[in-house]
Amino acid sequence: MSRIGKSPITIPAGVTVDVQEGVIVVKGKLGELTQKFDTVSVKVEDNQVVVERSSDDKDERAKHGLYRSLINNMITGVSEGFTITLEFVGVGYRAANQGQKLDLALGFSHNIVLEVAPEVVVETISEKGKNPLVKLTSYDKQLVGQVAAKIRSFRKPEPYKGKGIKFVGEELRRKAGKSA
Repeated sequence: MSRIGKSPITIPAGVTVDVQEGVIVVKGKLGELTQKFDTVSVKVEDNQVVVERSSDDKDERAKHGLYRSLINNMITGVSEGFTITLEFVGVGYRAANQGQKLDLALGFSHNIVLEVAPEVVVETISEKGKNPLVKLTSYDKQLVGQVAAKIRSFRKPEPYKGKGIKFVGEELRRKAGKSA
């Protein structure tokens, strides 16, 4: 039995969960998310969502915990939201935004302009003497993670000096340089 899949999800106040055949819709104060599901059954009973499977088939066991986690992320997203903060480490690395356009200066011959999805709120923080930060906030965990991964892919942190775009709180594996 999946340890994650068998634990019920408590629905907080202000969130409604609607289950039709094969589709679950979660609405809250921050937005509305939908998710298709198959091979498992989802029930809403007395302020809890329960995900159950009918057999111990390998495919059903795998999807049991997956759909429970996806539904939990949807409920958390529409009630609280998700925030990812990226830190730009390196001389001359800058970030600025005009609405949903993110302008990144990462040491290339040109600036990178990235159009961010409208569901993601972009905020850039630049303080003197500190590394620039980009704060991404959204109710969709999958989308905010995808946007953060795309930004990070422009300049991944390198292991010698640690220059690049990293998540705040991320521990980088550092290497020693050449020994003379």
